[in-house]
Amino acid sequence: MSTLSIGSLKKKSSSPRVILGSVMTGLSALCLIATLVPLIAVLYFVIVQGFSRLNFDLFTQLPPPPGLSEGGLANAIIGTLVVVGIAVIIAVPIGVLAAVYLSEFSNNNKFATSIRFATNVLSGVPSIIAGIFAFGLLVGSGVVGFSAIAGGVALSVLMLPTIIRTTDEALKIVPQEIRWAALGVGAYKYQTVIKIVLPAALPGIITGVTLAIARAAGETAPLIFTALFSNFWPNVSVQGLKEPIATLSVLVYNFAILPFKPQQELAWAGSLILVFLVLGTSILARLATRRKIY
Repeated sequence: MSTLSIGSLKKKSSSPRVILGSVMTGLSALCLIATLVPLIAVLYFVIVQGFSRLNFDLFTQLPPPPGLSEGGLANAIIGTLVVVGIAVIIAVPIGVLAAVYLSEFSNNNKFATSIRFATNVLSGVPSIIAGIFAFGLLVGSGVVGFSAIAGGVALSVLMLPTIIRTTDEALKIVPQEIRWAALGVGAYKYQTVIKIVLPAALPGIITGVTLAIARAAGETAPLIFTALFSNFWPNVSVQGLKEPIATLSVLVYNFAILPFKPQQELAWAGSLILVFLVLGTSILARLATRRKIY
């Protein structure tokens, strides 16, 4: 390489553009590290504090009285599954059907634009507002009182925006040519949507549902106003769903503020279970997106 070429290369490497690119790359790396540090720290403390308390009794026994160490979180685990299940039953049909209307039948009219705007606003509403809404609608009015049903309604309000937005985007990704082809062979609009569009968009829909479940499972404020808490086994009958029920998030809150070490250890264990629950739903969402949308 000639002396002229080497000099040109050194000059190019010290140019303002190269220096600025290096600086911005370094800043991006620092921002990435700053993002990962809190996540790693939270996971570390939860795993270290909660893993030692994991045992068979944790998943099979009721919480112990204050100050005693023998017991578990079985009722709260079951209660969480029950409340989240109620929320899924309410939110998934409403959210998916709303997204189908927005994407397939609305023709982007003013009403659809208003719905999308309202959905974006609802996604930013604090969770405690959803709890107050469900409290006023079901608990304060005496319709069902503090219960699993009221808790499920509160969580469904939080789940709706995520399901509507992700389903709407998943339906938009489906190529328009597929719809034209189905309509061209004589299929009705609703047949095209049910048999062609929805199956093609199913991975995106599942992703939205699992992400919504992950968010709802860890909420505490709405359940304090609605599901309250119970130290007994959940009653999954129709009548039992109208009674207060234990959930992991509320149990963690209640036990963390107690001055007893056994209860604080159970709070850490409950936090670890919630982390595993969120991690599991996130993994399911990732697996669902592996299937390509046509």
